[in-house]
Parts: sequence; structure tokens; C-alpha cells
Amino acid sequence: MRPYNHQLKGPSRKLRKQMTDAEELPWSHLRGKQLLGVQFNRQKPVGPYVVDFYAAAVLLVIEVDGSQHLQKEHGKRDAARDLFLQEQGLMVLRFDDRQVLLETTAVLEEIFRMCQVRLDLGSG
Repeated sequence: MRPYNHQLKGPSRKLRKQMTDAEELPWSHLRGKQLLGVQFNRQKPVGPYVVDFYAAAVLLVIEVDGSQHLQKEHGKRDAARDLFLQEQGLMVLRFDDRQVLLETTAVLEEIFRMCQVRLDLGSG
């Protein structure tokens, strides 16, 4: 199990109750091990962060970014966050809201592809 800040438990629960449409859409396809039998968690504390989606079996984090992530300062925070997650051995996939809502099939195919690759790496 990855380390996390226990103080993030409450905020992560709140985030699960307030998911955006762009987060709800992929969640409807990831929940209940629908994708290659991989268990995903939503709004999961990992280290000092709460990630949108986390799959421990394939060491994968999926982030769905709103327009605020286009701002320069937010981009710097995202880069630091991604670096931390990568240092934990996690792969980070980022998609923006628009991409998720308008190119849902392509986004899900990329998630499927990455899960397949990571599962294959784990069995080799």
C-alpha cells in the first residue's frame, strides 16, 4: 500500500461526492473492475495528494484536469505532483475535461492500452 496523509481521508470523501461530469464519465467505465479486471479507486489519497483515479495492480494514476490546470502556476504544481507520483513507481496519465467529454472512446482506449501494457510487464 502506498503511503498517504491520513488527513486527506475526509477531503477525498468530499471529492468523491462532488465529482465533475468529466470525472463521472470515465468512472462509469472503470468502476467494478470493468476494465481488464483491474480495480480502480477514485479520489484516492497517495502521499500528500488526492489523485482522481488509482489502480494499484497496474501502478497507474489517471488525472482529469479542468481548465484551471492550463494556468502556469497550476502547471508547475502538476509537474511536481507527477514527479512525486513517478518517484513512487506510478505511471500518470493526464486528460483534460474537454478530451474526456468529447473523445471518450479514445481516452478509454488509452487507459485500456496502458493497463494492458502494465499488466503484461507485471507478468513478465
